[in-house]
Amino acid sequence: MCGIVGILGKTPVATNLVDALRRLEYRGYDSAGIATVESGTLVRRRAEGKLRNLEKRLLTEPLEGHTGIGHTRWATHGRPTERNAHPHMTAEVSVVHNGIIENFRELRADLEAKGHTFDSDTDTEAVVHLITHELHAGKSPVEAVRAALQHLQGAFALGIIFAGEDDLMIAARQGSPLAIGHGTGEMYLGSDAIALAPFTDVITYLEEGDWAVMHRSGAEIFDKDGVRVDRPSVKSVASSLLVDKGNHRHFMAKEIHEQPEVISHTLANYMDMVSGSVRFPELGIDLSKINRVTISACGTAYYAGLVAKYWIEKVARVPVEIDVASEMRYREAPLPADGLAVFVSQSGETADTLATLRYCKANGQRIASIVNVRTSTIARESHAVLPTLAGPEIGVASTKAFTCQLSVLACLAIAIGRARGSINAAQEIELVKGLTELPRHIAGLIRNEQPFIAIAQELSKARDVLYLGRGTSYPIALEGALKLKEISYIHAEGYAAGELKHGPIALIDENVPVIVVAPEDDLFDKTISNMQEVAARGGQIILISDAPAEKISCKLAAHIHMPKVSAFTTPLLYAIPTQLIAYHTAVVMGTDVDQPRNLAKSVTVE
Repeated sequence: MCGIVGILGKTPVATNLVDALRRLEYRGYDSAGIATVESGTLVRRRAEGKLRNLEKRLLTEPLEGHTGIGHTRWATHGRPTERNAHPHMTAEVSVVHNGIIENFRELRADLEAKGHTFDSDTDTEAVVHLITHELHAGKSPVEAVRAALQHLQGAFALGIIFAGEDDLMIAARQGSPLAIGHGTGEMYLGSDAIALAPFTDVITYLEEGDWAVMHRSGAEIFDKDGVRVDRPSVKSVASSLLVDKGNHRHFMAKEIHEQPEVISHTLANYMDMVSGSVRFPELGIDLSKINRVTISACGTAYYAGLVAKYWIEKVARVPVEIDVASEMRYREAPLPADGLAVFVSQSGETADTLATLRYCKANGQRIASIVNVRTSTIARESHAVLPTLAGPEIGVASTKAFTCQLSVLACLAIAIGRARGSINAAQEIELVKGLTELPRHIAGLIRNEQPFIAIAQELSKARDVLYLGRGTSYPIALEGALKLKEISYIHAEGYAAGELKHGPIALIDENVPVIVVAPEDDLFDKTISNMQEVAARGGQIILISDAPAEKISCKLAAHIHMPKVSAFTTPLLYAIPTQLIAYHTAVVMGTDVDQPRNLAKSVTVE
């Protein structure tokens, strides 16, 4: 995840900006930069690589401004070069940005037609020129930002400063976290309270769609409709050494809400969003000649791999063998010569997964690992490492790590499909477009949690819960059931919907809630048929679907209305409601959400 900081200070802010960015290094980055207002002029320094490179540059080219913004960047659009590093700026405005501007190509083409010249390959620069264009039209800085925000699509956080404005900073949040820090005659901005911990412990968290006009005397906050709103200030417990819950009750809640941002960064690591293609690292194997992919993992990571089986077989037309690592390691599975074996693990230390990796490696497989910890044992013993960029995940029940694993696996499926010619360039562009839009849809989904709270109130009374799904929704049903049992301790099982009448239907009565994961795809009508079987036996159906009411021919206890997305991306999106249902049910039950009984974050023994 990229990091944003901003300071309206009483003294030169460059040193403090760099110190604040250092506290965000855990998010990962490949370049850094800061910009300040000096004598009414915007001045910036940027550098590739680690913060020490930026610090060296500041020693020879210091900045003295009392107003500034800083950024650590993980490359999304464009290579990790100084030219693409943040802040981006014109003579009038400078911007730092987390997230993805989905419609940047359209904005860029329109602005270039109006005479604007772009200096980078990034989506962020479209924001800079859009605000500049509004300033040239005679608008004030605040009016210019308000107008520009109306044109932006995507999930993003912005920090903005202006030439000639030493006492002004504007912040905006849509699907990516942002916090304002309050000092005495000073104000601060950060994508994480950790960055602001040395300066203040009084924090205001911007809510979805908020934007703020900051002066040294305070901040005015407006909602997405431009209406002035009051957001509470809270005492932060963040320190420079601790990951903070922010304004969330539990780490799991925070990590659910971080998903638009971390999915954006993970996808951007494997996609060229300018060309609409997958940009996959070299795996040391010819993807066009792969005749089988072997996937192995445990728990939630196994369900991510199960989704990938559907994706790879459909998109790339390659058979996939998948097994839980604790089984595969002992059954001595025969493996094809020069095959690709993929291992998925959040920690990279899972004992069974590591043992299976070693078995596959000894049997001539090319090893690719999808991990959240690049220095882990699994990563070190792999031929190729495909990192997820989820950042630290504190909650034992995986949320953002799972969706980031899915993000990497989706890109892998596209990469293999393109290499084998089973999809063409136009189809690749369409699949990439669908993935690019996901963070925005997820941000919209988590904006209103009330429906999930209402469902949780009813689920908390149940002893047993069934989850049903077909196709790629089947693994999401399995994962939803796992989440619920992990943190609420309610017995829950996931089934392929077509298996209902082969046994599970015997459990159905009016006391058994049935959660159905059913996007309106080619299998929807068959799933509706299974729902009717449940309804006929008095089961309480909770439907997660984008289907309109007229297509649902049975009584529902609740309907989570989903946005329309491409069929390829539904597993990523539909995982979110299952997480929220589990989370709020656990809260109602009063269990230890972040550290459920008997479970560990990393299983390093058999």
